[in-house]
Amino acid sequence: MKNILKILIVTLPLLILTSCFDILDKVNVKADGSGEYTLILNASKSKTRLASISKMETINGRKVPKRPEIEAKVNEAAKIFKSTPGISNVKTSMDFDNYIIKLSCNFSKIENINAGLEQLKARNIIGKMIPTQIYNQNLTKKIFVRNKVNTFKSDYDKMSKADREIFNDARYISVLQFENAVKSQSNTAYSLSPNRKAVKMEANITDLILQKKPLQNTILFQ
Repeated sequence: MKNILKILIVTLPLLILTSCFDILDKVNVKADGSGEYTLILNASKSKTRLASISKMETINGRKVPKRPEIEAKVNEAAKIFKSTPGISNVKTSMDFDNYIIKLSCNFSKIENINAGLEQLKARNIIGKMIPTQIYNQNLTKKIFVRNKVNTFKSDYDKMSKADREIFNDARYISVLQFENAVKSQSNTAYSLSPNRKAVKMEANITDLILQKKPLQNTILFQ
């Protein structure tokens, strides 16, 4: 799945050095369509290995990114998000002891996040193949949509065995929280919370790449 496979690899280069990491993609939407978006890379399970690798210049023929490079990329992404209309309160945090990096912001409408990603693509912070029209919402029809994205399988198959192994133990978690209660959803792979105000999916990133677990979901509110 293109955005999961590429977005943080380009923005946070340390991902290429370990296969044991989690990506949390969280959206919290209010009744008026505004809300908060959070993206977290958590590689704490690999912190001992990453601490050792960070002292090296190269590994497996790749340049090892240093802390200032990673900070510069994250800060540049935050700066671009801040300049996107409808996006505000952009925050970043970087814990290099536990290798947890977070970016969060508020949005006036969920499509602002799509626009922010478009800007990241235009500035070459994320790859050109990354889909950016990820979310849509229609308040009148009481619908929230996580859009379908094209498969990345052909590109994945072209990777070397070592590069594919990067994703073996990597996991992706999507959490969608709402102020309004969910009436129904099209993708039952998302678990529905008891109060019907949140849906969640956890998946191996390789399952998303190979589309064994589709991410698209159409949510109808009560």
